Amino acid sequence: MTARLDLPAQPRILVVALRRLGDVLLTTPLVRSLRRAYADARIDMLVFADTASILEGNPDIDGVITCPSRPSTADSIALARAIFRRYDLAITTQAGDRPSFFAIMAGRRRVGVAEDRLIGRIKSMLLHRHLPMRDDLHRVEETLALAELIGIPPVAEVVPPVAQPVPEAPEQPYAVLHAAPFFRYKQWRTDGWRAAAQHLSASGLALVATGGPAPAERAYLDAVWEGTDILRLDGRLKWPQLAGLIAQARVFLGPDTSVTHLAAATGCPTVALFGPTDPRRWAPWPVNGPGRPFATRGTVQRQGNVFVVQNRLPCMPCGLEGCLRHVRSHSLCLDRMPVEDVIRTLDTALASPAPAGGQEGGAVPQTPLCNR
Repeated sequence: MTARLDLPAQPRILVVALRRLGDVLLTTPLVRSLRRAYADARIDMLVFADTASILEGNPDIDGVITCPSRPSTADSIALARAIFRRYDLAITTQAGDRPSFFAIMAGRRRVGVAEDRLIGRIKSMLLHRHLPMRDDLHRVEETLALAELIGIPPVAEVVPPVAQPVPEAPEQPYAVLHAAPFFRYKQWRTDGWRAAAQHLSASGLALVATGGPAPAERAYLDAVWEGTDILRLDGRLKWPQLAGLIAQARVFLGPDTSVTHLAAATGCPTVALFGPTDPRRWAPWPVNGPGRPFATRGTVQRQGNVFVVQNRLPCMPCGLEGCLRHVRSHSLCLDRMPVEDVIRTLDTALASPAPAGGQEGGAVPQTPLCNR
């Protein structure tokens, strides 16, 4: 392991993760590693405002700094001034120009990732330690490589929001179905969802549907679940409530999306439907970590409480945005994913031990330094 970075007593540390919800959640193992190594540190995270809720109750984080997902130049300048040299160590978990800039401005010492091109070489000269970008590691492993770069032991635990109870949850054993991914090209077909729901209901489980509040997503779920005896909680739960609901479920079924990563982190048996996305990089992270790396391709892969289901088509995973190469595209690998494979995997997941329940944590204060 690299020699431990020399930091003062009670250091102030900033972790920059300007990514989507699932990506931010997968950064929490790095934060846990920092907390274990620097128990007396002040650890803050800088994230987009619409992703901060995925960190609610995280016991390893002292504060969350937020900024708009599309900050203006004035927003960026204001934030840079507010955080300038406030931290003994700033870590950027991605090689993008904006996160690198904020880490360089914030930290007296800076650590991060740099791409292998001219701009990346310039960034690397402004970082005290850096890693090259890699596309052959799981996102959690990629992030934990930064812990090793700092010289601290990596702790491969994804930390979900503190679980909150959901009074509407069924009293009988239930399954949670999350049918709507963020992007169209990650959708499974409607008749597949209906068949899976019917099978779970016939197995004696109550059904709960989750989803976001966006009108288009609600309309999609209206079409998927029309005529189905399912409790609709889509658009009604915050992330801590989602964590509480899923933690008590007998099984979770979802596509490649942030809620599926959350489900895996709660310990619930999680069946994830993967199409174009490479599970080697983005499979949900099991509670105790994978015993071995996920493979790029495999009809069904199991690691701990996570079951990844893929199609047998030779073109997958292509790593592209669907067959038409844009986020509103269909994906043939998901359109033709056999229902039988999904149902068989659900049965295997249901044979797993029941989940133990939610996690503990406290409130994490949020500081919208560049919200205007």
